[in-house]
Amino acid sequence: MMRITAWVLSAAVWIAASTASVAASEKKETFGCESNPTGDPIGGGPGYRDVRTSGHFTVKTADQLLAALKEAKAGQVIFLPDGAEIDLTGHKNLAIPAGVILAGTRGLKGSAGARIFTTLKTTSPLLRTAGDKVRLTGLRFEGPLPGRERVPYFSGFLRTTHYGLEIDNCEIYNWNCYAVRAGGGATKVRVHHCFIHHCQLSGYGYGISLGGCDVYIIANKFDWCRHHIASSGAPGSSYEAAYNLVLPNASSHYFDMHGGRDRGDSTDIAGDWMEVHHNTFRGGHPAVAIRGVPSQGANIHHNWFAKPADQSVRSSGNTRVWRNVYGPEKILED
Repeated sequence: MMRITAWVLSAAVWIAASTASVAASEKKETFGCESNPTGDPIGGGPGYRDVRTSGHFTVKTADQLLAALKEAKAGQVIFLPDGAEIDLTGHKNLAIPAGVILAGTRGLKGSAGARIFTTLKTTSPLLRTAGDKVRLTGLRFEGPLPGRERVPYFSGFLRTTHYGLEIDNCEIYNWNCYAVRAGGGATKVRVHHCFIHHCQLSGYGYGISLGGCDVYIIANKFDWCRHHIASSGAPGSSYEAAYNLVLPNASSHYFDMHGGRDRGDSTDIAGDWMEVHHNTFRGGHPAVAIRGVPSQGANIHHNWFAKPADQSVRSSGNTRVWRNVYGPEKILED
């Protein structure tokens, strides 16, 4: 039951259909993220191919960016050149219009990508989508709170409740509550080839947070988040996580789906579905925690877990764990 990979990138790169994907995996079985079939590096950066070098608006200052966000229309690109440092301290909840692309040059000729940042500790979110098909690509987004201290401040980078958000080839870090949050109404959200790290607030600390929507999380690098992927598990919550590199630093399990007891809604529902495959989990924490029963089921396969099988996945039912490898020896258990 492979759900995405055809449309995360172009059809020329991704397998065109779920049946084709399964057939390909049967021809040459692989485990973990290292087999990455996307043609672009895990986490983005040097070697990433789809890099914009111009736009309808070129911005280098906060005032220019704010003006462009007000003026830009669907299909237009707001371009931030290499070396741009844009301080949005004092601003929050800034709207990105439907169909607009924010673009930089991360990975091109050694570029780290333009940096958008804030030092305001109560920024949640800094940016939000104001319509469908927004894209952020090739940029760095730096928040104000990299640590895991329990503080009375909540910082978050971006929220969406819309269709077709794409975030690719970005570095997103130092947002203590969440980096990306997708809520009810969001569909077909894609986060791929990003480096997401240092989201660590005790009790929160999510790289990607979702509830009541579907998100496709492909070929990212994660480090220093409390949970790299977290979901409320409300009906409609679903995600595919594939070809991600999960580095060892975290304070709890890496991917999760909450159940009804967490929400207090008198159910045991833990979302609709999960597909977790071809990820590499290097750390010593449990990799996947499903705190209830997914209504359509969860498939967890072809991953490489650092821990033994009985310590890698927790679930309350309707979950199939199969064809994964465990430990440094890559011991296969079916």
